[in-house]
Amino acid sequence: MQAFAPAIEWVEARTKLQRVLIYASAIVLLVGSFAYFAYLPKHKKIGKLESEYKELAQKLDRARKTAKQLNYYRTKMKAAEAQFNIVMKALPEKEEIPALLAGISQAARDAGLDITKFQPTAEKPKEFYAEVPISINVSGSYHNVAMFFDKISNLSRIVTISALKM
Repeated sequence: MQAFAPAIEWVEARTKLQRVLIYASAIVLLVGSFAYFAYLPKHKKIGKLESEYKELAQKLDRARKTAKQLNYYRTKMKAAEAQFNIVMKALPEKEEIPALLAGISQAARDAGLDITKFQPTAEKPKEFYAEVPISINVSGSYHNVAMFFDKISNLSRIVTISALKM
């Protein structure tokens, strides 16, 4: 306090108006310094954080909307997978071809046809499947051939009959 004594005596020696102005100036200087160095940087930071908060809140809302639709898309995906699996069952895998050929041969025997020739030929690749041509010669009645075609049509795999000669 003794260090400020000369300054206090100098202020006390002034007129009342000058003292009020000096004290008011000191208060304005202190408040202004506080506002400039302490309050304004925090105020700017608060504004920046508020804008970030609004942006993150919007992102959160979009994420919530997407999350609400997730179950819809999951069920849609499961339905598409189920449909894909059904369609894929109609096309035999490479390891299932011998069983398919045996099924065709058995269908011919079950229909009462005599197989005189059963010759698979080279595989022909297509866009998303491979065609395995088979040359078959059978002998039997027209009715037995029709039963054979019916049995072939009831197989769980796709079998196409072409180049038919009777």
